[in-house]
Amino acid sequence: MNDFLIYTLQQRRQKLAQLIDKPAIFWSGKALSRNFRANRYPFRASSHFLYFTGLNLENAAIIVENGNLSLFMDNPSPDSTLWHGEMPTREDIAAQIGANQAYPLTELGNHTTDALTIPVQDVTTYQQQWEILNRSFSAKNPLTALDLDLVKAIVTLRLSHDKNALTEIKKAASVAITSHKIGMKVSKNAQTEAEIRGAMEGYIMGQNMTCAYNSIVTVHGEVLHNEHYHHHLQSGDLLLADVGAETSLGWASDITRTWPVNGQFSPTQRDIYDLVLAAHDACIEQIKPGQEYREIHLLAAKIIAEGLVNLGILRGNPETLVEKDAHALFFPHGIGHLLGLDVHDMEDLGDLAGYELGRSRSQRFGLGYLRLDRPLKAGMVVTIEPGFYQVPAILNNPQFKETYDIDINWDKLAQFSDVKGVRIEDDILVTEMGAEILTVNLPTHPLAIEALVNEGVDSGKTEDSAIAKT
Repeated sequence: MNDFLIYTLQQRRQKLAQLIDKPAIFWSGKALSRNFRANRYPFRASSHFLYFTGLNLENAAIIVENGNLSLFMDNPSPDSTLWHGEMPTREDIAAQIGANQAYPLTELGNHTTDALTIPVQDVTTYQQQWEILNRSFSAKNPLTALDLDLVKAIVTLRLSHDKNALTEIKKAASVAITSHKIGMKVSKNAQTEAEIRGAMEGYIMGQNMTCAYNSIVTVHGEVLHNEHYHHHLQSGDLLLADVGAETSLGWASDITRTWPVNGQFSPTQRDIYDLVLAAHDACIEQIKPGQEYREIHLLAAKIIAEGLVNLGILRGNPETLVEKDAHALFFPHGIGHLLGLDVHDMEDLGDLAGYELGRSRSQRFGLGYLRLDRPLKAGMVVTIEPGFYQVPAILNNPQFKETYDIDINWDKLAQFSDVKGVRIEDDILVTEMGAEILTVNLPTHPLAIEALVNEGVDSGKTEDSAIAKT
């Protein structure tokens, strides 16, 4: 661990001490098992734990109090050396992260008076939190009033990223950019979605990173979180790839591109792609400190509604269509979200991070999936990801059909049957002067997208061959 990171971690703890006057406990969590105990899923520590330690430690806890750090974890057993090699001791790790004290995990209960915490997702750790703190975190009452103070403090700290965090996010973005270029280049010779996914994720793994979330690599982009990869590719298909990388310290990137697997958008595909790109570009231009993110979402909605009217798919005045949420038939999700230690940063806290204090989610069809509703501030990283989708569950919904039948030209829509889903997503840093596109080196212009696909790197060649042409 370098001096810059150690200094950053100390600064984060000091800033927390300025926001709360009680000790805070953060658990790292435990790996889940698949079918039997020794067959474990890859472990990834709680993001709140990572934020203050910078280490992916399993089955550990820390107490942060007055800017000081105490580490609680057990030393590796002698038998573990056979399976895992020599492991650092509790004292070694404490020195590495700048902890003031180090104790066995069994002593945690002796240091928890008046301590605040945030629930961890895995059941084993959740039970431990419940037993040690003598309080539950139920769905009806997830946080005590005191714990809520800690959550507000964490949100204050993590909404704007420090230099170390931004360095990590930019590393993750850089790797994801190359991954997407590789995905485009192998498409013409790939037979299935799985082959493209394998090439993209293989590069990420080769950079000693992991995927920040379950990759979406699909010709069925109308399924927003499609995690199936078995479909065969056909000439004329659009492939939607939503793939991001995560650094060893846990910081994420999140990129989506949509491209024709044969290297040529059809006229209808190009019309919809250009419309989504127009919304994407206009929204990024609006990013600056003080700008309401909700208004950026509504700008995307208006541009998409106007474009669909111009294409003859929707009928009526674009502003009126947005007011009645007709645009959401084709753009049902929000324009983006926070990005940081998680791809949907701090969403384990519900809407407490994404929504400004005093605001709550709308019940409107066109606003209910908005993940972020607060004014932007310098240091935030957000995504911008407008889209167009023909979702059968929406378009065939009897209630929606009755409500919006007059607004849709169904015959015209049928002419766009080769456009199932299009999304374009970039990661944006809010700066003092406006915005920095962290993923700018991955093209969005349709001609540049086609050019990358038409480079046609054989899916059987090495990753190095693909990288050499990037």
